[in-house]
Amino acid sequence: MSPHPAGVSDAQWRDWTWQMRERIRTAESLSRWVSPTADEREAIERLGDRFHFVITPYYAALMDPDDPQCPIRRQVVPRLAELDDPSGVADPLDEVAHSPVKNVIRVYPDRIAFCVNNECALYCRFCLRKRMVGDLEWVMKKRELEDGLDWIRRNPEIRDVLLTGGDPLTFGDEKLDWLLGELRSIEHVEIVRIGSRLPVTLPFRVTDSLCRVLERHPPIWLHTHFNHPREITPEAAEACDRLLRAGVPVGNQSVLLRGINDDVATMKALCEGLVRIRVRPYYCYQAQLLEGTAHFRVPIEDGIALFRALRGRTSGFAIPLYVLDTPHGKVPLVHPHVIGREGDCVIVETYEGLCWRERNPRPEGTRR
Repeated sequence: MSPHPAGVSDAQWRDWTWQMRERIRTAESLSRWVSPTADEREAIERLGDRFHFVITPYYAALMDPDDPQCPIRRQVVPRLAELDDPSGVADPLDEVAHSPVKNVIRVYPDRIAFCVNNECALYCRFCLRKRMVGDLEWVMKKRELEDGLDWIRRNPEIRDVLLTGGDPLTFGDEKLDWLLGELRSIEHVEIVRIGSRLPVTLPFRVTDSLCRVLERHPPIWLHTHFNHPREITPEAAEACDRLLRAGVPVGNQSVLLRGINDDVATMKALCEGLVRIRVRPYYCYQAQLLEGTAHFRVPIEDGIALFRALRGRTSGFAIPLYVLDTPHGKVPLVHPHVIGREGDCVIVETYEGLCWRERNPRPEGTRR
C-alpha cells in the first residue's frame, strides 16, 4: 500500500476527488514528499508558464524522496533539461492538421482519436499533448463535444472511437455515462476505447460506480500507461481487476524513456508484472520528437535491440510491439518497416507505403 501523510484518513486518501483537490502544484508542496534539488526547483519556476506541473499525492508517495534519478520522480517533476531541446516541436504528429473538427483526430480511414478533455490527474513531462493539457484554449465545452459526436454520425466509415485527452476518466460518472451513451447510439460505431493513465496515477478513480457506467456500454476496451514496474502497486492492480471484472479488457501502452525503462531487466520486469495482473502489454512507443523531451529519447536502434533481447526470454504475449507514431500512422519498429539510417534520421515505411524520416541522432561516441 502507498503510505499517506499523517492527518489524512484512509477514506480521504482513497477518495479520488480528494486526490484531485490536493494535487501538488508548487515546489513548496512537492517538498512535503521529496527533497527537491536546485535543478528541480529552478525548473518548476522557469517552466510553469510553458507546461504545467501537477502530481497526485498518491503518485508522489511512490517517489523516492532522496533520489533525483528515481524513475517515478523523473516522469513528473520538471528538469532544466526540458529547456535544452532545439529539435523538439509542439505537435510532432501534426494532429491539428488531422482534425476535421476540434479535438477529433483522424489518421486512419475507419477510426479516430477523440480528445474529449484536456485534464489529467497529473502531467507527465513527456506528454504528447503538452501543448493542450491544462490550457484553457483546449477545454472542451459540451457544445464542442456534441460537434464531435455529430461529425462521427455523419461519417459512417468510423467504426472505432478512442476517447482520449487529457484523460476521459477525469470526467464524473454522469458526464462519462452521457458521452458513452451518445456514442453507443451511433449504429456504425462498433468499438469504444478509453485511453487513461488514471489506473496508474490515481487508481482510486476506478470505483464500483464507474465500473457500472462502463458495464452499461459494451464493448469498451481500456488502454492504460504503466512505464515502470514500481507503478504496479496493489492499488493499481485492484483498479485493473475491477475493470476486468466489469468486462473491460485492459491493455498497456508504455513509452520507451531513457534512464527509466530502457534496459532489458526493467522492461522485462514491467511486462511480466503487467501480465501477472492480467494487463496485456500492447504497444511501447518510441518517444516523440516533442519539445522539451530530448533527455528522454532513446536511439531507435537501441530500442530495437532491447525488444529483440526480450524475445525468447519471456512469454511472447508479454512483449509489446515497439512502434513509432508518425503523422501517417504507427510504424512497427521491426523489419521490413525499418529501412535504415540516413545521418541523424531513421527511415521507416508507413502502412500506406510512404517513407518517413524520423530525426533520431545517436549520442556522440556511439554512431555507426
